[in-house]
Formats: sequence, structure tokens, C-alpha cells
Amino acid sequence: MATPDAVFIYIGTYPSGPAAQADYDVLKDLHAVGAVGSYDASVVTKDEAGKVHVNKDETATRHGAWGGAAAGAVVGLLFPPAIIGTAAVGAAVGGVSGHLWRGMSRADVKEFGEIIDEGQAALVIVGESTLSQALQRAQLKADKHVAKELDVSAKDVDRAVQQAATEVR
Repeated sequence: MATPDAVFIYIGTYPSGPAAQADYDVLKDLHAVGAVGSYDASVVTKDEAGKVHVNKDETATRHGAWGGAAAGAVVGLLFPPAIIGTAAVGAAVGGVSGHLWRGMSRADVKEFGEIIDEGQAALVIVGESTLSQALQRAQLKADKHVAKELDVSAKDVDRAVQQAATEVR
């Protein structure tokens, strides 16, 4: 059973960026009708050289306060900076990734990293625990996926994002 204030992470793999984007669009539709609360999501792709690119939707702020930092923090935890081909993880990642890291075991990080390595693209979603049930009902089209509820408070992640945002200004 989901803890009301917990953070939920979903990573699904896809054969292409457009396939991952299609499920991202499903997530945005779920948010538009009020089926999911605050979340952050990114489509992650790998190029021929093995560089990881995080493609953010420019309207991320409508998803709640996390606005790009939470998904970027997950990507920052899974990949060494040398293979991240974009500046996607941003300034807020430090504090946010610290909160997420405390909620994950090494086995979780390994499992997330292995699944994201399997596809050519991935959809990374970080949000409130209510997201879990909405995604199950939506039947996303990922080839494979892993989803976990972290033992970390969504409110703590939100505070870390807000603090980092004020430090950047």
C-alpha cells in the first residue's frame, strides 16, 4: 500500500525516443484531468556514441514545483557525468539527488540503471505515490519497466527543489 507522502519512481524502456514521448504524452493527459499530482518526467535517449540525453518538456512547471530537478536527479544518480550529453541535470540536482539517494538502496540504483541501459530510450517519472495507481491504469507501452516507492518524503524533495531554485536565482 502506498504511503501518502512517499516519492514514486517509474522507469520504462522503449525502442525509440518517439515511443517514450508517446507515453510521456499519456502522463501529461493524466495530469490534465487531475489523475496525478505533482510529478517530474523526462525522456532519456542514448546517441550512437553512448551519450545520454535528457529531453525535458518546457512546460514542466505546470506539473508542480519539481520542474525538472527530480527526473534530472534520478538520471544524475544512474549515470556518471561523463556520459550525460546534456546539461539536463541542472543546479537543483545536488540537494534533490541527496534526498532520493537516501530513499534508495544500492540494489534499487543497480536495477534502475540496468533497465535504463536496455532500451534506446527511457521515460523517467518521479512523483507523488498517487502516481503509481494512475500509471497502472494507463497501461503505458514500455518494453520493460521498474517502479518503486522510495522511503523519502515528497515534501522533503519539494523543499530541496525550492531551495535549489532560490540559490540559482
